[in-house]
Amino acid sequence: MISVVVALYNRLDRTQPFLASLERHAPPEPWEIVWVDDGSTDGTREWLRTLPAPRHRVLLNERNLGFAASNNRGARAAHGTVLALLNNDLVLTPGWFAPLAERLVATPRIGVVGNVHLQPATGRIDHAGIVFDLAGLPDHFAKNRPPRLSGDGRFVRAVSAACWLVRRETFLDHGGFDEAYRNGGEDVDFCLALGRRGLRHWVDHRSRVWHHVSSSPGRKDRDRENLRLFLTRWGSDTAAWGREDWPRNYLRRHLHQPWRFNGAKLADALLRLARLRHGDSAWAAARRAAILGEAR
Repeated sequence: MISVVVALYNRLDRTQPFLASLERHAPPEPWEIVWVDDGSTDGTREWLRTLPAPRHRVLLNERNLGFAASNNRGARAAHGTVLALLNNDLVLTPGWFAPLAERLVATPRIGVVGNVHLQPATGRIDHAGIVFDLAGLPDHFAKNRPPRLSGDGRFVRAVSAACWLVRRETFLDHGGFDEAYRNGGEDVDFCLALGRRGLRHWVDHRSRVWHHVSSSPGRKDRDRENLRLFLTRWGSDTAAWGREDWPRNYLRRHLHQPWRFNGAKLADALLRLARLRHGDSAWAAARRAAILGEAR
């Protein structure tokens, strides 16, 4: 069985189109959907009561616990051997599921399988895997670029949990998401922790979904605290990876809108690509110090 796990907090206007798209482009049978409502007040809970069992199973948090805790609860309650963690602000498209499932089954030592997220307003990429900047912070590969990606996909260090497949055993054996994160960073943290155990993650270019990013109320209220926790735990690794990831990703992001380039960062990226600059940069060190200091 495939268990679709959806953590909800308000935005019934996004949830209903999401469900319609899931029903149109459903996983193969058997599948279920586990809804975990995180204290919605906009009619979502009343609407959830109208959904038919046993396909739909509803868990209601007594108070708002956040994305990590809600998904953990849904995963523990799931009946399936494979979890499809999906955000309620997605619109699924034909063929979104099969490439992810094929990769999950076919690849030894696989952790999480994710896909390409497109921005509904522009048709451009929002997510095609996670990379890191010079400060060691997560960033989305190819963000704001046209959706032209070569090959079936590629291995990455992390993918966004807005849409991914993972074996339930893998997810629960690791303990699920770290609930110290509140609505941000828990997915990247989870992927990096699995990476330390020798598991690899994949972003599949053949699977694409529309994503209304960060729709839930309060989504960014704890960003500083989340980033501080992330940098404290992973910063020495991710800053080193950022020296590989950032220069090309920075140039790709703004090449079609060159007025968005920052002069100092543009020079930094070009010098690094030319192998004329190495190590840390002042702007990255300042960004890192600001997060580690201000979040205390």
